[in-house]
Amino acid sequence: MSLAKTIVATGASSGLGFEAIKQLLATTQPYTLLLGARDVPRTQKAYNNLSFDTAKHNLSVLPLELSSLKNTRSFAQQVLAKLGRTKIDVLLLNAAISDGSEKSGPNGSKWCESYVVNHLAQHYLVHLLREKLVRDGARIVVVSSGAVRQVEDPSVLDDHMKAGSGIPGIKLYGETKFIQLLGAHWWRRELAGQCEVLAVSPGLIPGTGIGRGMDVKLLASMPDAKSVPEGAASILRAFERDDFPEDPEQIFLTSWGEWWPKDVYGKTLDVNLQNKWCPSKEEIEREDD
Repeated sequence: MSLAKTIVATGASSGLGFEAIKQLLATTQPYTLLLGARDVPRTQKAYNNLSFDTAKHNLSVLPLELSSLKNTRSFAQQVLAKLGRTKIDVLLLNAAISDGSEKSGPNGSKWCESYVVNHLAQHYLVHLLREKLVRDGARIVVVSSGAVRQVEDPSVLDDHMKAGSGIPGIKLYGETKFIQLLGAHWWRRELAGQCEVLAVSPGLIPGTGIGRGMDVKLLASMPDAKSVPEGAASILRAFERDDFPEDPEQIFLTSWGEWWPKDVYGKTLDVNLQNKWCPSKEEIEREDD
């Protein structure tokens, strides 16, 4: 029997993340899976209902509320304690919400919840796991979106990310995904030669709940729409692809399996922007105090 591969994942309690893990559980490759979820009992029950081979796969659902940096820190501590010397093969950052920024920030934060969940907390999670990720030579897979192309003027992001700024979900989602991609580039530079970092788009997937906060209905009849299993398969391709382009900035894998040309996401290549939106672990904790 081949050695088990270990996956740590956010956003695997429903939708694309759940389907991706479901597909892994159906393979002959053994997996150790540590999944973060807000509702642990419901998520554990959903996976138990799959009746997967528990002799082959080891699946644990751990509490993770990404709107809370304190809870994110607790999740990281549990992951490290549970794994010990077991190697992390892939860190999958898939969690995302699409709410607008009309409400106050979570736990008194000056930032809106979509920014905290879609970027800041998961960026913080990489900081918290960094030492182990580097030691293990792990791959970091960031689930991105073609919506990053919607950002024309990055200078508006300072105001738009603030709680109560009133930006609707359909606009804010693309903006938070833009910042998330800045983070992927930042970690690619930061961990060069130590970890592989890539972004992947699952495509337009009407069958998930991501459109709820946008107050829009995604239809299967839309051009280029894909099913949930197809979208999950796109994500899983990013776990194994090793045909990286020579240009280290070309890190975005499309849903049709090609590496996106850099000009498509050119604004996210601005190193100053990357540095601005990727605070250090200490800066994040200082602001959270």
